[in-house]
Amino acid sequence: MKLKMQATSLAVKGGGFDIGNRGVINSRTSSVVLVSRPCLLRLRFTSVSMSNSSTHTLFPTSAKSRLLKPHASEGDLEDVAPTKVQEKSSSSVLPYVGVACLGAILFGYHLGVVNGALEYLSKDLGIAEDAVLQGWIVSTLLAGATVGSFTGGALADKFGRTKTFQLDAIPLAVGAFLCATAQSVQTMIVGRLLAGIGIGISSAIVPLYISEISPTEIRGTLGSVNQLFICVGILAALVAGLPLASNPLWWRTMFGIAAIPSVLLAVGMAVSPESPRWLYQQGKISEAELSIKRLFGKEKVREVMDDLDASSRGTTEPEAGWFDLFSKRYWKVVNVGAALFLFQQLAGINAVVYYSTSVFRSAGIVSDVAASALVGASNVFGTTVASSLMDKQGRKSLLLISFSGMAASMLLLSISFSWNVLAPYSGTLAVVGTVLYVLSFSLGAGPVPALLLPEIFASRIRAKAVALSLGMHWVSNFVIGLYFLSVVTKFGISKVYLGFASVCLLAALYISGNVVETKGRSLEEIERELNPAV
Repeated sequence: MKLKMQATSLAVKGGGFDIGNRGVINSRTSSVVLVSRPCLLRLRFTSVSMSNSSTHTLFPTSAKSRLLKPHASEGDLEDVAPTKVQEKSSSSVLPYVGVACLGAILFGYHLGVVNGALEYLSKDLGIAEDAVLQGWIVSTLLAGATVGSFTGGALADKFGRTKTFQLDAIPLAVGAFLCATAQSVQTMIVGRLLAGIGIGISSAIVPLYISEISPTEIRGTLGSVNQLFICVGILAALVAGLPLASNPLWWRTMFGIAAIPSVLLAVGMAVSPESPRWLYQQGKISEAELSIKRLFGKEKVREVMDDLDASSRGTTEPEAGWFDLFSKRYWKVVNVGAALFLFQQLAGINAVVYYSTSVFRSAGIVSDVAASALVGASNVFGTTVASSLMDKQGRKSLLLISFSGMAASMLLLSISFSWNVLAPYSGTLAVVGTVLYVLSFSLGAGPVPALLLPEIFASRIRAKAVALSLGMHWVSNFVIGLYFLSVVTKFGISKVYLGFASVCLLAALYISGNVVETKGRSLEEIERELNPAV
């Protein structure tokens, strides 16, 4: 489920930051900026080379070319000096991305923690025979997440990205505490609701913050790390449940553990730089300069700020309201954002995960932990591969490959349950189909939507539009969870899987005709193409 958002009036027209005050002409440092965008450290997640830093870079390179040549022979400083600054810039950004990803870990952990704990907490709270109350404990998290996702964008616009993270830590920590200490079902449900609000806010602001502090060339890699850490959180919840068999009260510890990263998130964001884009939009120029310096080094300050000043000059549009999202100017991109998340959920990921245990049992894998571990490991592996391809292969192509692979996998799952001639091999085919589906999902349908949305939305609507799209994600997730079993009972799992395959094919067709490629392009360049000024 995956995050570059914004929210005020400035549509920056040319660099990599859309941080905007109105028409401010800067006379900041007089140092010459000689560098192109930073390439991500040594993480082998990206293979972007220095030669890719052209007119689509986060920081324009024309000045670099112009000013270097009088001082060095061809290729000397051009190849060496920028690399040093690139390494510094990348290493400066990574710790703050890591802090933000604590929100992603909590997202995955709270989603997964109830799976192993539900049986034990139900006995402890006296609701072992009450499926309705158990359902409330599970689904209340999704209801809270829906509320949180809609409010996250507004909070990020009003208070800034880092302060919203700190506010978000409150429901996350309090929710974890209430769940861990609950002596009644009512307390448990309230705790789950608060935790849901927390992960809903996280789902909106984690990709937003990462996208706004990431250099263009590695924005895809860093953005997909969000999805990777969600998978890590889910796996952490699985591992946390291992002692349950020998200690039935361990479920309280499982929920209580989540308070620790919540506190770390608040503390980490207290010392993390605010998004330069948001600061610039608020007219806090000196603070924006300081933020850029912390993120990318002082060598970038003049280049970035001058570019933003020139780009924002003459912009007078006010901050967008919720109804602006449905205007003729923005409706197309908002529609794409909502559609991507709807396709993501309607393509059947939750159904595959839900039925994975039964599928693996049919193949002789009787351990629920082993089945969940295999699915989780496939998800993590696929997401890691996607991270390495995001800035090389591109977002749109990964989406197309992903949904096509998911369609083929769903077709394989469908026939494995329905073709009598394949009955001797049905268990093996079902396991292969499940693993291939999860791998295909994690290559594109999982990480790309949350990464792509902040890129295609204009700066003045970015935070609210991402929040709206994620709200659609949570609503569809909730509805599917509510009615899925009823549909399976009525039509049979084979036909349901066939329906999911059809949705995947429709998604591929929709993406082919409506989604633009954003690889290697600054947020402002994408904005100019998709959201022309009126």
